[in-house]
Amino acid sequence: MNVLDSKDAFFAYPLLFKPILKDRIWGGKKLATLGKELSSESIGESWELSMVENDLSVVENGLYKNETIKTLIDSYPEAILGKSITNQFGKQFPLLFKFLDAKSDLSIQLHPNDELAKKRHNSFGKTEMWYIMQADENARIILGFKEDSSSEEYLENLNNKTLPSILKEYKVKKGDVFFIETGTIHAIGAGILLAEIQQTSDITYRVYDWDRVDENGNSRALHVDLALEAINYQKQNPEILYDKVENNENLLVSCDFFTSNLIPLNGTKEIDNSNDLFYVYICTEGNFEVQFETQTMNFKEGDTILIPAAMQNYVLKGNATLLQIFIK
Repeated sequence: MNVLDSKDAFFAYPLLFKPILKDRIWGGKKLATLGKELSSESIGESWELSMVENDLSVVENGLYKNETIKTLIDSYPEAILGKSITNQFGKQFPLLFKFLDAKSDLSIQLHPNDELAKKRHNSFGKTEMWYIMQADENARIILGFKEDSSSEEYLENLNNKTLPSILKEYKVKKGDVFFIETGTIHAIGAGILLAEIQQTSDITYRVYDWDRVDENGNSRALHVDLALEAINYQKQNPEILYDKVENNENLLVSCDFFTSNLIPLNGTKEIDNSNDLFYVYICTEGNFEVQFETQTMNFKEGDTILIPAAMQNYVLKGNATLLQIFIK
């Protein structure tokens, strides 16, 4: 009998998924340091947990190995997502988790808000958070404008190829956190490996690509007209300062779309999930295990796991840095 035939017999355990690797013009080889098996020397993204159409994550471990996230949620929506999330999103997984390796600069881009994304693309918007896992010396990101701007100033600089001159740069290091609201113009600079948490959306408006061309001399498409209405021209303050209390859930971001905490795990931490929520843990360094019922499952740096809502009590044990993400 197929394990999904009995709808009432969901077995809750930490779900690990097969990475979906994306070749990018700006990608490199650093994702191999996270245990990813790279098929080329320009892998820019590893999608760790995705319900984006045509990019459905597949379970790598346990009873539901080789099942897609969509199949599982279709069969057991409340057991995986929790009742409140199912009521809000139906049988949709509302977040997308990635690792990104920028060997060279990404394009300067932005993402539309929910209203515009729904109207134009029948999609969620794309609010996101970055956690810097490794950064080369002098690596930087671009986030927002240096000062309040306008569509006129933006277009003038875009047309003159001087757009970066009015944008804000941040030098980055391991452990830095940035919150990127929709409409914020941004780019990840060369030499950065990061974890990204975002709404389930693959809608990006690319406005400047450093005049790059591919091996055939072709430039990538730009979305200047679409971006114009979507940009937030106000100065932003995206850098997140946070505590690092051991074995504690240190708040990083709390917004309408997700809450994220940093857990510097050193020993054990008991989790009481009686609030009927799913949790995602991203291991950015170290090793840890999850103890539940009479079982123990081991995980390592580069693993992203989904704890279903039906898994009410468990223990995290090990020496690791964990990002904990959930939706209230």
